Amino acid sequence: MHVSGLDNKSTSPAPRADLTIAYVGGGSLNWAPTLMADLAAHGGLSGEVRLYDIDIPAAERNARLGNRFATETGATMAYRAEPDLRLALKGADVVVISILPGPFEAMSADIDIPRRHGIIQSVGDTVGPGGFVRALRAIPMVAEIAAAIGEHAPDAFVCNLTNPMSALTGTLYAVHPGIRAWGECHEVTKLRAIAAWLGNRRHPGAGYTYRDVQVNVLGINHFTFVDAISLHGTDLLPDYREMATTHMLAGWRDTPIDPADEKQRLFEDFNRVKFDLLRHFGVAAAAGDRHLAEFLPQEVYLTTSDQWGFELTPVDFRIREKAQREILLADWASGKGTLPQITRSSEALIDQIEGLMTGKPHVSNANLPNHGQLAGLPLGTIVETNALFSGLGIQPIHSGRLPEALTRITADHALRQTALVEAVLGDQTDALFPLFASEPALRALGEDAKHAMFKDMLSATARWLPETLKAEAA
Repeated sequence: MHVSGLDNKSTSPAPRADLTIAYVGGGSLNWAPTLMADLAAHGGLSGEVRLYDIDIPAAERNARLGNRFATETGATMAYRAEPDLRLALKGADVVVISILPGPFEAMSADIDIPRRHGIIQSVGDTVGPGGFVRALRAIPMVAEIAAAIGEHAPDAFVCNLTNPMSALTGTLYAVHPGIRAWGECHEVTKLRAIAAWLGNRRHPGAGYTYRDVQVNVLGINHFTFVDAISLHGTDLLPDYREMATTHMLAGWRDTPIDPADEKQRLFEDFNRVKFDLLRHFGVAAAAGDRHLAEFLPQEVYLTTSDQWGFELTPVDFRIREKAQREILLADWASGKGTLPQITRSSEALIDQIEGLMTGKPHVSNANLPNHGQLAGLPLGTIVETNALFSGLGIQPIHSGRLPEALTRITADHALRQTALVEAVLGDQTDALFPLFASEPALRALGEDAKHAMFKDMLSATARWLPETLKAEAA
């Protein structure tokens, strides 16, 4: 939730006192507390955060926690749980969406059923069979939220934090074409952190962090690349290429992984996939290895994940972590114990909100419909490039073009995600299996095996699907 060693002093314009944020999924255990801590540490924005969640007690817990953060830091943000989505949205300046598309039981099926059919997934929430079925659950949920935004907060800026990000950000635009929405993801920060380390090696004692690094982002969510890296005007791409070549086989981390730390062991990687993709395509991969690997056929990285230095995350860990975090947040919200030091996280959302609300310009990566900012990908598909957040709104920045081989891979996924949104929203159930079967992760399976897997997965997730898709699962 927090990143230490950052300057917490705000250099923003005078606080905006009338900012209203509607948080959909406001009972979240990770994203909501992170935003609340960031608002408290920042101190340059004030107003109200309305926390809406179908789990009302969770939203009420987070409201108490947010108010405690504000009290202990002197921040002027007030939090309250709002059980009515319409009232939560009414008049909001900013809407944040972070929902869980079905419980961990559903996520477990997303992983376990493909595994039984010989398909391995390292995350299972973006592409591949797991990402596809998760999207079937999530698209109708986000469509309902988008319609409510169109009715009750049509002029709000809307940030989607939920995966599969490309499909769900596309859903927001499909349902409410005039929406001012973007998808926010922290994965590019991982490459920026490596670049900061390279800068500190050049200039010992400089104390650079990822915030000092600028990169030119190209791709789609979780399959992102950069073709330029700058640190205060110094071109660090040659340094990065040299580093990747040197550490191609062994991989690299700035600190060793503690084998006793289960979360670190499961979620951290050695950048071997990043370095290998640079070798193959000539452009630096930016997202984490566990995400990057899922966009390519199984045999490239996933069937030999241990050789590439990343783990296949078990859902049982997420279940245990959820239970532990519920206890921890409940204690903090009730005033028990001492809060950890409230410092800025590595998330860009607070900077993006500040740019939109105060006019202070901020540039960071964002997922938006392609209006030409990423050449070679179809217009209208959701792409990830840099964007400028300012008083003028959200303006995508022209990023150029990926190498042709990467353009083909990326366009294939972007078109599938767009078609999936159209099929679900249009009740085109006959289009779903062909889209599912075209996932690169499944290319080694025969048609009968793909169909059996699809039926198994739909059956397992049927209770969280809308009626039209339940019929397909029958």
